Amino acid sequence: MLLLAFLTFIVYVNSKVYMPSKGLSRMAAFDGYNRYWNKTHSSTAEKNARFLNFMVNAKKIADLNKNSPLGATFGFTKFSDMSLREFKTKMTGFKPKNPINKDRVAKRDVEQPSQNIDWVAQGKTTPVKNQEQCGSCWAFSATETIESAMLMAGSQPQIGAPQEIVDCDSNDSGCNGGDPAEAMSWIISQGGQDAESCYPYTAQDGNCASSQCTPVNKISSTTSISQDEGAIYQALSQYGPLSICCDAEAWQNYNGGILAGSQCGDNVDHAIQLTGYSTSQGGYWIVRNSWGSSWGEDGFIWLQYGQNTCDITSEVTAASA
Repeated sequence: MLLLAFLTFIVYVNSKVYMPSKGLSRMAAFDGYNRYWNKTHSSTAEKNARFLNFMVNAKKIADLNKNSPLGATFGFTKFSDMSLREFKTKMTGFKPKNPINKDRVAKRDVEQPSQNIDWVAQGKTTPVKNQEQCGSCWAFSATETIESAMLMAGSQPQIGAPQEIVDCDSNDSGCNGGDPAEAMSWIISQGGQDAESCYPYTAQDGNCASSQCTPVNKISSTTSISQDEGAIYQALSQYGPLSICCDAEAWQNYNGGILAGSQCGDNVDHAIQLTGYSTSQGGYWIVRNSWGSSWGEDGFIWLQYGQNTCDITSEVTAASA
């Protein structure tokens, strides 16, 4: 059977995914995927395992593209040769300090706000970052939100050092996960965050070396936002970009467009940054990820508004400088 059967419903909107040529066999398509993303394998066993993951994701991609009510598209990303377990371990990493209230009923069909918010366009964010294969999303979400809080206050931050949080915040677990709200509180207690230029990112756990640097990025407080999309919109308008947490399982093969609430679950495992809201196509959130600009909408994902898509209301934190 040809791989094409799995790809009938894929519509590509950019070049951030691998696009197999029609008529390729499954293995030929996989070889093309490896060339496209410049991937190599240490052994035949590893290549075979990656091939099986590739085929599992081919089926997921076809199913998601067949049932995409708002037009989100899916394809072979740089993560499509990972098993779901490996993807969640290496590319997410949110572990809440306090259990998420699963008994709550998040409001749905929230009235759509009438005004756009785009803090990226207004210069209140730093460039898209890349956590690489380390479960440090929580440290990146905290770092990005600290940077944005300073920009909102009229200060010019240096690029912050998520590695300092990974290595030094003992209340969390480095590449094994953590909580961005706790990380921001830890930064306040330390008198600020070091600069990336002094404390570079290594994508692995290391010994704390913050004593070798001087904190440069500082916030004065954090605020927990109500688990309600209307309240989150108001907080986004008031505070600027926010730290948020979501279920990112459906993001593994995301290519672009608006991810609908029906395409995402509520097993919250990933911390990211909310940077905007668009009134287009019924309304959607603009979310900045930490997987580099070669993923999604140039490093961003769009989530349907009013449906608590990916459990976006689970933990939302604002920072003030």
